[in-house]
Amino acid sequence: MSTKITKTRLTIKDIAQLSGVSKSTVSRVINCAGNVSEQSRKKVEAVIQQYHFIPSKSAQALRGISDKVVCIMVSRLDSYSEHQVVQAMLSSLLQHGYAPIVIESQFNNSIVAENLTMLQRRNIDGLIFFAFSELNYQLLDVWKEKLILIAREHQGFSSVTYNEYNLIAKLMDWLLNHGHYHIGYIGVNPQDISTGQLRYQAYSAICHEHGLPHYSQLGELSLQTGYQLTPKVLTCHMTALICATDTIALGACKYLQQQDYKDIQVCSIGNNSLLHFLFPNILSIDPGYKQAGHQAVALLLQLLTGKSSGVRKIVEGQLIDLPY
Repeated sequence: MSTKITKTRLTIKDIAQLSGVSKSTVSRVINCAGNVSEQSRKKVEAVIQQYHFIPSKSAQALRGISDKVVCIMVSRLDSYSEHQVVQAMLSSLLQHGYAPIVIESQFNNSIVAENLTMLQRRNIDGLIFFAFSELNYQLLDVWKEKLILIAREHQGFSSVTYNEYNLIAKLMDWLLNHGHYHIGYIGVNPQDISTGQLRYQAYSAICHEHGLPHYSQLGELSLQTGYQLTPKVLTCHMTALICATDTIALGACKYLQQQDYKDIQVCSIGNNSLLHFLFPNILSIDPGYKQAGHQAVALLLQLLTGKSSGVRKIVEGQLIDLPY
């Protein structure tokens, strides 16, 4: 039996009745939250479109939802590094009166396309996008005047990137100044441009520049890569090991601990508190995650007030002091 609605303005309760779902499901669809099946989402969206439903501004205000909304599209919600950037973004956006929403791309262009269609329907004011190697930038063309890329640059887009070469250079410089001349490296496959290709190229170039032996292995961005590739890169002369990410470093440190290697200085790129808690003597460099978050919001606000796009900002990393 169909539900008859006679009100001139629908409520969330009305939409729930018409679509055959709960009020909480309707609310999650309206606010682009997760935990909604595709079937339920389509039912709710169909009713919203049929009745031209627009969420009440007063109701949104009571829930603390601003008229000004910025979406942050991360690659994945469980990324520790992206989480640190997003934390900085959230505080900056709220400070300037923007309500942030966070969704993920899962490194998938189809999901990106679906997300962008949804964001266009919601008339989002701006977008901060964590780019990835296989991204189809044509999907983002219509957003160019209100979008900031993170970690990648692309012609015509405003972006915030990390100085990947200097991240490796600062670690290598510290090691050389402390008498390490046999330095190994475990990195990410070069299909990943920033974490993989650029960091490995920096290590190789600096080894060549200083006439250092070259010990390296490349794999996936995972704990298992660090654990499994550490014995392959070790030599009897090696006194230091650079890991391209904290995740890889965790795996490498675990292997070295199990094999009772105590004289190898492990270095890593990131600022993972768990890594420092478990292995306090690791030498780390923070790529500038918080700085990147604040810079991205500042650039976006400039775009939204009519400034030109295509501005590129590069943040610099800082070594994290060792406990000794």
